[in-house]
Order: sequence, then structure tokens, then C-alpha cells
Amino acid sequence: MKTYNLTVFDKLGEKLLDETFEAENNEKAKEVGTSRLNEEGYSEHTHRCVSPDAKLVLFHR
Repeated sequence: MKTYNLTVFDKLGEKLLDETFEAENNEKAKEVGTSRLNEEGYSEHTHRCVSPDAKLVLFHR
């Protein structure tokens, strides 16, 4: 399992969510990240999910 970072920002750049989670691969991490964003109501906010090797798995501006 790899550790991924999910971060959500408001329009002023303040962090609304900053958490880590584990997933088997980037595709699973994308599913988990999207699910968390939907649960918290942040899918339309600026967000990013980054893999352990610093690749963007999810990004929305």
C-alpha cells in the first residue's frame, strides 16, 4: 500500500481538508480521493491528490 495526500483549498487558498490515506495504486487512490471529496462536499473546490512519488492523481482548479 502507498500513502497519498488529499488537500482541498478555499478561494483564498486556505486549507479546508488535508489528509492522507492508503491505496494499492494510483487508480484506486483516484477512486478513494473522489469518494472523500464527494462525502465532504468538496468536489467543486480546488483540490489535489498526490502520490508518494509526487504525481498528481487528482486535480481540480
